Order: sequence, then C-alpha cells, then structure tokens
Amino acid sequence: MLDADEQIHDNNLMNSTQIRAALRAGERIYASCMVGHSPMWPNAVAATGIDFVFIDSEHIPADRENLSWMCRAFDGVGLPPVIRIPEPDAFEAAKILDGGAAGFIAPYIETVEQVEELTAVARYRPLKGRRVEQAVREPESLEPGLKSYLDARNGRTLFIANIESVPAIENLDELLAVGGIDSVLIGPHDLSCSLGVPEQYDHPRFDEAVRSIFSTARRHHVGAGIHFWTDIDQEIEWARTAGANLIMHSADLTLFSQALKADIAQIRSALGETQEVTEQREDIV
Repeated sequence: MLDADEQIHDNNLMNSTQIRAALRAGERIYASCMVGHSPMWPNAVAATGIDFVFIDSEHIPADRENLSWMCRAFDGVGLPPVIRIPEPDAFEAAKILDGGAAGFIAPYIETVEQVEELTAVARYRPLKGRRVEQAVREPESLEPGLKSYLDARNGRTLFIANIESVPAIENLDELLAVGGIDSVLIGPHDLSCSLGVPEQYDHPRFDEAVRSIFSTARRHHVGAGIHFWTDIDQEIEWARTAGANLIMHSADLTLFSQALKADIAQIRSALGETQEVTEQREDIV
C-alpha cells in the first residue's frame, strides 16, 4: 500500500515540501484562492491542475474550526492548503498550522522584525522566547539533534510573504535575507494604492514595481508571484519576462461569477433579450 507522499506523487500532485523546493528553484507553481466551504469543492478543485490552494482569512469571514475543516478536506485530496492569516502575527500563524494548514501567507509585511517572528513559527516550532530568537538569528547555535528534529517537524511549512507597499519594496533585500520566506506574493490592490495609482494595474509605475519585486525575490532564490485576476495575458507576460513563478490566479468566487455572467449573457442574447434589460438588472444588483 502506498503511503500518503507516494499517493500524492502517483496522482501527479505535489506535497508542500516539493512546492517549497520548486518555488525556490524557480519552477512554476500554480494556485488559486478558495473561499467555498462545500464538501464537494475539494474534489472539483483537485481536478483543475493547480498545485495548492490559498484560503483567505484576512478578507473572508471564517472561524478557526471552519478553516481547519477546509484544510483537512483539501489536504485529503492532495492539495496543500495555505491560509492567509488576518495579520502578520506569529500566534495567528501557529494557530492555522495547528489546524492543519500546510503553510501561511502573511499580509502586509514591511519589517525584518515581522519576518523574524514568522520565521520562528515556520522553521523553529515549538521553540519560543529567547531560544527561538537566537535560533532565527544564529541557526548554527542549534544542537545537531535539535536541528534535525526541527527540520523534520517544520520542513513542509510554506511561508509566503505578501509584499504590498513601497516600504516593503524598499526593505525587500533585508526581509528576504532573514532566510525564512519561501516566496513573495504581491497584493496588487494594496500595492497600487501605496504607489499612488489605485487599481491602475497597467500603469508603468505599477509594472516597474512588480518587476522590481520579482527580480529581487529571484536573486534571493525565493518564489515570486502576484495574486492577479484581471488580465491572463499580463500574468503570462510577467511569468515569461519578469521571473514570476508563483502563478496565483483569481479565486473561486470570481471565476464562478465571471463564468455564470458570460453564460447567462449568451443565453439572454440567443433568446432575444435586449442589452438594456440586462444592464438594468445589473444596476439593481
């Protein structure tokens, strides 16, 4: 009988250890944001070809028990669940890992201190206090047996940092030098606002910032991505020419809405309904 890792490999899926290695090596990893709680959802998502799921608890209301259920369900079909915690807080990160998450996305990272605190959770649990502070800053201080234990216990934990502001860009070399981050993930809405060009994702200033972040991340041998949903061609362009290798595409809610809207529009058109009626109904919504 195959063990869990062999079953995942046999199904051409990746576990989180493999995903960590692939992101750091510059290989492309595909993911999408999931907010649906239906027990039928994980199997449907597993058939799409993505490598892991991004579950959002920053902007989506979900309690700890619900998040744990989602983690167990997605993990059960071989899709590592990675949760965006509501704030860059070590205790929030530890809670979702205890609940079954394969890793976490930390929002609005700007300081080395934030990265060090989250690295302590991602790489050195269950150490705490001064012991873990020393481990983060001086990994060589760990006894060989303890280091082996921590590596085995925490080797699968994905740590993805949201880069969403000008200060984060300015500090990015120092943030990545800590060594705990597996990939950066641009939050495009917040970044565009921080740059002074809100929601102007085709603005040269935004594109320049994206490319700068990707270049810095790849120079540090960590993954580089952006959670994008407005322009597939732009996602492909950043992957081809800017070094993006974490393709975090859209979300289940957005994709459902877009597909249903297009289908209903096609049906209305075939049945002779006027565009005016459709627009009026959209205004009501």
